[in-house]
Amino acid sequence: MKSARSPVAVWRGRDLLDNKIVESTTVILRTRGCRWNRCVMCGYAQEGVDASAEDIIAQFISALKKAEGSELVKIYTSGSFLDPAEVPEAVRLEILRSLRDMGVRRLVIESRPEYIDRTALEQILGLMDVEIGIGLESSSDLVRSHLINKGFTFSDFAKAADLIHSLGGRVKTYLLLKPPGLSEMEAIADAMRSARDAEPYSDIISLNLCNVQRNTQLERMWQRGVYRPPWLWSAVEVLRESSLRVPLICDPVGAGAKRGPHNCGVCDGFVADAIRSFSLSQSRSCLNIDCTCRSVWRKALELEDLSFGTPLV
Repeated sequence: MKSARSPVAVWRGRDLLDNKIVESTTVILRTRGCRWNRCVMCGYAQEGVDASAEDIIAQFISALKKAEGSELVKIYTSGSFLDPAEVPEAVRLEILRSLRDMGVRRLVIESRPEYIDRTALEQILGLMDVEIGIGLESSSDLVRSHLINKGFTFSDFAKAADLIHSLGGRVKTYLLLKPPGLSEMEAIADAMRSARDAEPYSDIISLNLCNVQRNTQLERMWQRGVYRPPWLWSAVEVLRESSLRVPLICDPVGAGAKRGPHNCGVCDGFVADAIRSFSLSQSRSCLNIDCTCRSVWRKALELEDLSFGTPLV
């Protein structure tokens, strides 16, 4: 039974804040979820409940117990923090005031571009340092529209990012490694091109490795054998070969699982750890790792394109 008074999850971690590693807390609030709710890989809306303003505040208060001492707090809603139908304006402002009074240096939230307007931004940026994450996924309108069904254009993203920056906020851009419909090699190229295209609009870029969530269109493709989550080696390739002026980070959620990004099963743990270490240090030396399965990955890249993107291993 999902309780409207309890958050989905709360955990402590470490993150980059102005190029320094700091203590962080991540909170996932249970709201009614994303109004768009049509992206082929996303199952987060299944966590949603019809939470009232009082319910969301109760969730936040219970999460604060774990946030003490954190310089950076990330609050996600499985949708858009700036959507008033998910998080009422009064709730947003109470959350920000509480975090400011606790001494939190930066808040990270997420929103689709259509909810990013001047009024909402002036309210939140007048209270504290806020970084707004936007799930761009790919800089290609073709990929985003026809393979992901994201529902907005690159121009929509760029306009929202420009508005955030004009008012003194920060932009965190999320990119998706291996949307359905791309081969592994195409996915690597798409992620690297998207990082270059998004860089002028971003203060930090997060590479999200696609995983197979339940009751999604992507799950049905995976069950039919026409989709494989990305290799961890593909993430290593993107992180090592991209040359950006902003930090490029990655948290390989679900690494090693069949539904998550994985290699051979032997090296998954240490490759995922290397990716996390790179994300904190931005040092490519963290990615000087190897495994016998790397040659299999290279051959898979080559042969998948010849088999029209059908996963081979």
